[in-house]
Amino acid sequence: MFYLSAVTLLWAFSFSLIGVYLAGQVDSWFSVLMRVALASLVFIPFTKFRAVPNKLKLKLMCIGGIQLGLMYCFYYQSFLLLSVPEVLLFTVFTPIYVTLIYDLLQRRFSPWYLVTAVIAVSGAAFIKFAGINENFILGFMVVQGANLCFAIGQVGYKYVMEQDEPDLPQHSIFGYFYFGALCVASVAFALMGNIEKLPTTSLQWWVLTYLGVIASGVGYFAWNKGACLVNAGALAVMNNVLVPAGLIVNIVIWNRDVDLVSLSIGGAIILLSLWINETWVKKKVEQQYQVQR
Repeated sequence: MFYLSAVTLLWAFSFSLIGVYLAGQVDSWFSVLMRVALASLVFIPFTKFRAVPNKLKLKLMCIGGIQLGLMYCFYYQSFLLLSVPEVLLFTVFTPIYVTLIYDLLQRRFSPWYLVTAVIAVSGAAFIKFAGINENFILGFMVVQGANLCFAIGQVGYKYVMEQDEPDLPQHSIFGYFYFGALCVASVAFALMGNIEKLPTTSLQWWVLTYLGVIASGVGYFAWNKGACLVNAGALAVMNNVLVPAGLIVNIVIWNRDVDLVSLSIGGAIILLSLWINETWVKKKVEQQYQVQR
């Protein structure tokens, strides 16, 4: 839990740094490329290029391409459509995706999870009940794309480490995770990037450097390593500890004019959906699986 807790504190500032200093000012595809490239550079000195099975290299690159590369493509676009608090609140679906993906790996599915989803979506709608528009709906869906990619990566990395049991320190092979993300980010920037919207201030460069070296370079390694040391339930819970941490940082430092009433009520509904998922839905699912056996 130490790794997950430490990264939560680290990432609590990332949402606001992106929303305040980069979104709409710096090309989002360049931001993704820069962040992933810096993270890759951090791990090159630690990466073993020999004595690592090619199959393991490919698996890690695919996981990195999804969890980091593709996720960032969705994630950075969401800040162009939503406010920072909205992006944060809509990430609470990630634990549900984590649980669903684990179940799918075990070839099982329960429709009871839809109850959680419906309640959570109603909470999201309440936040903008007076101003739901095309951008808000699109933004909500874009964040879900990021959530799904993040969940697939976490579960995939944990699954690969458990199944393959590589006889190598994780830091010596984690570079392949970033190399896979770099492939995705490079293609995205080549196809959709705008070189006319590169950083123009030293502050923007410093923010990108921090996000690449610290938040991504250190953060994702520590998070995935921590994910391997806890069970699926603890991993799902820790995914949502980030939400209140990020909201506190954003509201206290940068966004003091936010509509706290609608944000609080909508957020409470979303959190209620998670409570129902943990207390009622999971029991129903367990009963269903026991009957099926």
